[in-house]
Amino acid sequence: MASTNPWLIAPVVAIAAFMEVLDISVANVALPHIAGDLSASQDESTWTLTSYLVTNAIVMPISGWLSEHFGRKRFFLTCIAGFTIASLLCGLSVNLGMLVVLRAIQGAAGGGMQPSGQAILNDAFPPEQRGMATAIYAMAVVFAPAIGPSIGGWITDTYEWRWVFFMNVPVGAALIFLIGFLLHTPGENARAENRKMDWLGLGLVALALGSLQVVLDRGQEDDWFASGLITYLTIASAVGFVFLIWWEWSHEHPIVNLHLLRRRDFSVGFVLMLCFGFMVLGSTYLVPAYAQELMGYRATEAGEIIAPGGLLLVVLFPLMGRIVNKVDLRLMIAFGIVVCGGAVWWMTNFYLDVPFWVLALGRTMQAVGLAFLFLPINALGFRDVPKDRTNYASALINLARNFGGSIGISVASTLVTRRQQFHQSRIVEHLQPLDPAYNAFMAQLSHAAGAATTGPHALARVSRIATEQVVLLSYLDTFKFFGVAFLCLLPLLLLVRRGAASGGGGAA
Repeated sequence: MASTNPWLIAPVVAIAAFMEVLDISVANVALPHIAGDLSASQDESTWTLTSYLVTNAIVMPISGWLSEHFGRKRFFLTCIAGFTIASLLCGLSVNLGMLVVLRAIQGAAGGGMQPSGQAILNDAFPPEQRGMATAIYAMAVVFAPAIGPSIGGWITDTYEWRWVFFMNVPVGAALIFLIGFLLHTPGENARAENRKMDWLGLGLVALALGSLQVVLDRGQEDDWFASGLITYLTIASAVGFVFLIWWEWSHEHPIVNLHLLRRRDFSVGFVLMLCFGFMVLGSTYLVPAYAQELMGYRATEAGEIIAPGGLLLVVLFPLMGRIVNKVDLRLMIAFGIVVCGGAVWWMTNFYLDVPFWVLALGRTMQAVGLAFLFLPINALGFRDVPKDRTNYASALINLARNFGGSIGISVASTLVTRRQQFHQSRIVEHLQPLDPAYNAFMAQLSHAAGAATTGPHALARVSRIATEQVVLLSYLDTFKFFGVAFLCLLPLLLLVRRGAASGGGGAA
């Protein structure tokens, strides 16, 4: 790939990724406002997020094939243009049905932006400079979710929810101009062979990944397998994955290149990126949820808890980009896992009146570990991938991170709910006059506050205290689960060949 200067391309590609990732968290904050303005229920409004995620998940793994078939620059520009136009029309929506359809189109366009952008960076830079290029890309991908809730809350409070989508229009227009001017891909049309479309593969991708995304996004809300829809979609997804693997493995020109998984570094990097998304986004979901449910924070205030960690990553990523080609990837990933796991385990010390700075400190400590994970795992995945397979590799790596995140958020929300049910049943067992501890606690309340805590008043206060403790314990249990799960990733590093990003197996 030829270009004016790869260091001019890197920030432009990063802004495109930032815009796409930011749109998910910003729109999520605006859901209550969307529901109220379009006369829909809160449950119905969540389909605007589900439709986006489903089409995003379907397009992402096939973006490598689409880039090869239509040309990477053309495909990338088409995705940005589609995302921009869909954003404009989303802001002009007059009813929920129209918004859901347009969000699906926006998600499909966004699904090709991240893999294509990362593939462009990997091919534009020589191996010894890819660390810094990936650092610029990583700052956009990781920082966007950190500030998304704050930006979304400020926009919807200051203006209205439609500006959440309108703000993408000038950015998208500028990106189309800059990429068209800066990015040159000689011979791209010659490489775009006239291959037959793998329609069966596309259908299996849509069935497997689309069904799974709906299950993950709606499962907890619909009580998982108590819902017939969730059960049928789970079966459909499982069957789709089995046939997808069988079909794509033997196809001459597969729409998803699963043969890359034969390469040890890539396959281990794929699994680590899946686990990275699971652990990071799952644990990231917990801290704002904790602040909102137990401490009464608004979405904007909860988002501010994550912002300091995001700012720290902006500082650390360039440093990681400089050392990723000099330090053994196994050491960097191991350090990141231990720090992230320790930070999440430290969060089990949270309590009901925990100060804002303690919440932010926990997330900031975790951010230190994230800096040692994202870049090294990406570098590991691309370390032995041929240049003509970068499109396919980028599609699979980005798919692993996104789906890992979806699974992590789903598991986190389910664990919190299930542990609440467990602790509720255990605590209620002791809230009766035959329990000496209960009588002592009631006597303590009466002595401390007098008649205001007798009779119905006392029972109401005990019920409120018990509910707070149930929710608190459920979050602490979930923090503990993710802390241990982080540390359980360490044995995977035994499968990683020693060496830095640009070196071979023996390079250090």
